[in-house]
Amino acid sequence: MNAPLTSVLPLQAVIFDWAGTLVDYGSLAPTQIFVEAFASFGITVTLAQARGPMGLSKRDHIRSLLADPAIQQQWQQRFGAASADADIDAIYERFMPMQIAKVGQYSQPIPGAIDTLAWLRGQGLKIGSCSGYPRQVLDVLLPLARVQGIEPDHVVAGDDLAAGGRPGPWMALANVIALAVGDVGRCVKVDDTVPGILEGRNAGMWCVGLTLSGNEVGCTEQEVAAMPAEERSARRKQAAARLSAAGAHYVIDSVADLPAVLQQIAQRCRAEGHR
Repeated sequence: MNAPLTSVLPLQAVIFDWAGTLVDYGSLAPTQIFVEAFASFGITVTLAQARGPMGLSKRDHIRSLLADPAIQQQWQQRFGAASADADIDAIYERFMPMQIAKVGQYSQPIPGAIDTLAWLRGQGLKIGSCSGYPRQVLDVLLPLARVQGIEPDHVVAGDDLAAGGRPGPWMALANVIALAVGDVGRCVKVDDTVPGILEGRNAGMWCVGLTLSGNEVGCTEQEVAAMPAEERSARRKQAAARLSAAGAHYVIDSVADLPAVLQQIAQRCRAEGHR
């Protein structure tokens, strides 16, 4: 049996988000389904509102949307009372089959993701992942992604852990345990959402935020390419500011740019004596 490859860099693992990070450029699959799920109850939710809590587990996402004053006002006008936990459950039960049915349409790898994962493996780094998607949704997404070349060493779903999801550190730390990583300070969390960056920081990891490919910009690759340069720059800058404010150590356009950043993190680790 071949011995495990020793990391070339002074790092041990990279923990990725899924939608907007490895697959689904623009993180479109979950956003549209939230809009449609609320619409089935007669509640209008805009795409911008639906994107606001992205990165949370889907049940927490629904809870957060119902806490939005404008959405809550609609709910009370329609149903004559404030929303309760039973209403969150009802929306979630409506959301789940819709998300399961649609997620496969958004399983395409983000350009550069396959090459980046191959590069990480060549460096001897372990590859973890976690998602706000429930396990039932990942059970559909993962085989489709695997066929296309996206297969981390470990995956944690948004409803796998009793402790909860983002912005808590638990999903990221579950990867650390499963991958037998000895130092969270030598792990890098890569995510396109504010809760995902907070998750990585709360877990004590280096954090890299993604702008153009992710939820903060929220456009397809074709839409981003067609944007006037000034608009694309402004959208990138706005996304970078939000991710940096959440604690991202570095911010890049997409996962394709990650190897260069990991080299910079490695240099800082060596300078600080973490080998």
